[in-house]
Amino acid sequence: MAYWLCEQRGRQQTVPVMRFDPRFWTVNFPRPMMASVVTSGPESLRVDATFYKNDDLAGLIWDSEDRIDHPLLAYETNRDYRRLTLSFRWRSAGIMPLNAVNGPTLTIEGRDAAGKAKSWYVRLWNYASGSPSDAQITLKFSKLNGGFLLPSEADPVYAGDIDRMFISLIPPEFGSGPAIFPGAKEGWVELSQIRCDGGGVMLDTGDVMLPEHRLKMATGYDDAYNQTPARMLRQIHALGYRGTINHYVGMSHYFRLEPLGNAHYVSLAGGTLNTPCRAWHDNFADQAKQAGYDLIFSLSYELFDAHCWNDWKQRAENGDPALTGWVPPSTLLSPAHNGAMAYLQLVGRAFADILKQAGLPVKFQIGEPWWWIMPDGRICLYDAAASVAFGTLSVSIGAIPGPKTAAQKAMLDKAGELLSASTAALAAAVRAEAGAAGAQLLLLVYLPTVLDPEAPEAQRANVPLGWATPAFDVLQLEDYDWVISGNHGATERAIPAMAQRLGYPIEEQHYFSGFVLNAPEKAQWRDIEEAAQRAHNRGTAETYIWALPQICRDGYTHFEIGEETQDVQAFDDILFPIEIGAQASAMPEFSTQIATTLSGHERRNSDWADARQSYDVAPGIGSDEQLEVLIGFFRARRGAAKAFRFRDSFDNSSNAMTLPPTLTDQILGEGDGVRTSFALLKRYGDGEAAQMRLITRPVAGSVRVAINGQEATSWRVEQGRVIFETAPNIGAVITAGFHFDVPVRFAEDRLEVNRFSFGAGEMPSVPLIEVKEAG
Repeated sequence: MAYWLCEQRGRQQTVPVMRFDPRFWTVNFPRPMMASVVTSGPESLRVDATFYKNDDLAGLIWDSEDRIDHPLLAYETNRDYRRLTLSFRWRSAGIMPLNAVNGPTLTIEGRDAAGKAKSWYVRLWNYASGSPSDAQITLKFSKLNGGFLLPSEADPVYAGDIDRMFISLIPPEFGSGPAIFPGAKEGWVELSQIRCDGGGVMLDTGDVMLPEHRLKMATGYDDAYNQTPARMLRQIHALGYRGTINHYVGMSHYFRLEPLGNAHYVSLAGGTLNTPCRAWHDNFADQAKQAGYDLIFSLSYELFDAHCWNDWKQRAENGDPALTGWVPPSTLLSPAHNGAMAYLQLVGRAFADILKQAGLPVKFQIGEPWWWIMPDGRICLYDAAASVAFGTLSVSIGAIPGPKTAAQKAMLDKAGELLSASTAALAAAVRAEAGAAGAQLLLLVYLPTVLDPEAPEAQRANVPLGWATPAFDVLQLEDYDWVISGNHGATERAIPAMAQRLGYPIEEQHYFSGFVLNAPEKAQWRDIEEAAQRAHNRGTAETYIWALPQICRDGYTHFEIGEETQDVQAFDDILFPIEIGAQASAMPEFSTQIATTLSGHERRNSDWADARQSYDVAPGIGSDEQLEVLIGFFRARRGAAKAFRFRDSFDNSSNAMTLPPTLTDQILGEGDGVRTSFALLKRYGDGEAAQMRLITRPVAGSVRVAINGQEATSWRVEQGRVIFETAPNIGAVITAGFHFDVPVRFAEDRLEVNRFSFGAGEMPSVPLIEVKEAG
């Protein structure tokens, strides 16, 4: 497997799409209201909105710059609208009508002709023909004016430098009556027959189609609520993801709300899911089925804290609510609270119904259900409902790390029973909704928390034996804190430990690799890719990359070349015959671009950070027997198709060039208490000018490793990386010594042999070229 972080589209194929294509509009709004946008046809879109206050306002937005899509797929930036005419049919209900004082307004943000930032407010009714709720609207940007009354209040729009357009959607009661509505107000607007005419109508948009690969996609509604499902599915398909999409329904956008005082809390008034959420997921499921995808809907015990009933929340012993680190925070629902769990069961049934109505198999994940552990180690087992359920088993547990008394273990065991009973009830509700067709139930477990080596008793509460097979159909495992820190050793220990505890074989496991929280940390994709490869090597049934927004933000592009399923393997782990290779000539090579100016000065740019080796093995062929060996080796490698090992007689050791390796030849890095994987390196030169060479093919049995100069134990080597079972301590210096081979291939698919020249003691050139491998 391989990957690329694409920063911008280069020579890749593009296709023109119409500006204002319905797929690329978004919505935005303040809490607590809710809105969604979906495509309802090739030239139409629909926005559903739920209002809770008389000052709620949603915006339907077109951005001149695509900040959402993957760089290979984004539409081009064009801020010049001067020659365009946009037209569409407007239909609405439950929205302030077009002719009202505060009716729908097109806000245009950009700069005036002098380059000064400016916004224009265009009353759509001034450009409409029809009724206030059903009208044809035509916007000719060269003649567009802001202002309420025209022409007396006209504010001519300069359409040559527009950043975005924003159509405001508000309830009919906007600014009047009670500030907080006694019940939710719902409205919708549909734009159909969306047409664009004039100069600059079409935008170049990425039209790449990566080959299908084995990785699966993970998404989340809390990340995608503002865009259309069609836009999201377009990217998933183009980037090569097929089969199943794991979709987290989120913790902050699916619920209905009811007022209490100045706040709003989760409610079942009018149904389970709010209307915009239901409309979005109905559309998502329908389009996913049309595109050939199955969906796994994922529901967690996490809920947006500001809208969660206080008695539903897990709490620490001093009464502090369980709060996550998100800003604003979410909370965790208590598995012991009957009302909270009954609510989750209804939510689960609602999402199962969406899958069923779309004709998709019902696949449902219960995501990371657990008793929350505070950053300071306090476990949240003390909400009122939990205290009643524990009864006399309730004892003080100051912090979860460390050994526990018999009484504390008994309480943790009871917590596990409560947790597994709650997930069983949720699973049963989903199965009941699925009906005769049945449902696949999946359980997602977050390994770094539940298998924290400093808190060995935590698994009594958070990995209950009630989850053991066959309670679920698939066990899904996630460990992104370990992955992004390079602690792959922890993963390798935890996977079999979890399988042993719960009994799910590897073919009934899924693995989630990711995610990169912040853009400056995109180097973490290397570890995510490695973790995905390791999951494949273990035989994991499916591996998911979490998640689409980060993939698009960082331009993560996964592809597979020369995979095991093909007839030709990318690499044969076999050594080129030493007796021939020992006489080879060696040529390190760089690639430098040199430009000479008119004045004769040069500008040089080095394309490669490290040299690429070339060899000619012709000097080692001195007999018919050696020629026979060479031809046989060449044919077995199918010419240049397969790479192989080559022992460089001039440079094959970490110690100088050919001396015996020692423990401290090369510094691999420093420990941080978390990282377990260190690449084998060889340095050439000193200081900042030193060249770093990745060693991916060490000689088996030759590697020696030290920590702070002392020979290390409990490690192994995997394709040029030293993997420790336990992460070295902070500041520990890791060094190694080794012999190594060079991965090479034949430079040509043709081997020229001439009897006359060979008999005269000469052999035409037989070039080999180094193959650069990821370390």
